Amino acid sequence: MKFAKEGLPFIYAAILVTLVVFVIAFTSALPWLWMVWALLTVVTIWVHYFFRDPEREGARGPDLVISPADGKIVSVVEVHEPAFIRGPAIRISVFMNIFSVHVNRYPVTGNVAYVQYNPGKFLNAAIEKASLENEQMSVGIETPKGRVLVRQIAGLIARRIVTYSRTGDAARQGLRFGIIRFGSRVDVFLPTTAKIRVKVGEQAQAGLTVLADA
Repeated sequence: MKFAKEGLPFIYAAILVTLVVFVIAFTSALPWLWMVWALLTVVTIWVHYFFRDPEREGARGPDLVISPADGKIVSVVEVHEPAFIRGPAIRISVFMNIFSVHVNRYPVTGNVAYVQYNPGKFLNAAIEKASLENEQMSVGIETPKGRVLVRQIAGLIARRIVTYSRTGDAARQGLRFGIIRFGSRVDVFLPTTAKIRVKVGEQAQAGLTVLADA
């Protein structure tokens, strides 16, 4: 299985600590150390699972908008987006829990025309005001169908947003553009002409689930 490069230090550290405790438990007469080793083994397995980065091959095309994140659709609403779209837009919000794949992918193909980091709070990412008040990174993409904005939003536990995108980069639908560590949310802002295919409560998979027809 492939793992996100940002997770490798955590994976190696978990393996090392688990092995050290195993050796100490094996060479000592302290039975409680075996309980510690068992707990650390579970943690090590979870760390591997959290940072998994599976290949995703699904429907692609200029008429489709693909989910940028794994998780639950928590909001589909029309809003005013002033930063990049600069007008009315449809916002689809995907909430990632600690068991989701946390690698984020481009929902459309185009050119990166806007990258903006905004510091902020660490509120529960599932609530409405998190889209405005939480720490976030926004990536705006120019496409033949109009402007699309993807916003990575930090949450209660997530304190690290990683974005590879730079202004002028080519965005390719389905390719990785970043990761958020330890649970959070990704918003996608689309033109109001987009035909939405998902509903609140549904589960989405990055690079696989079609959110809308552009």
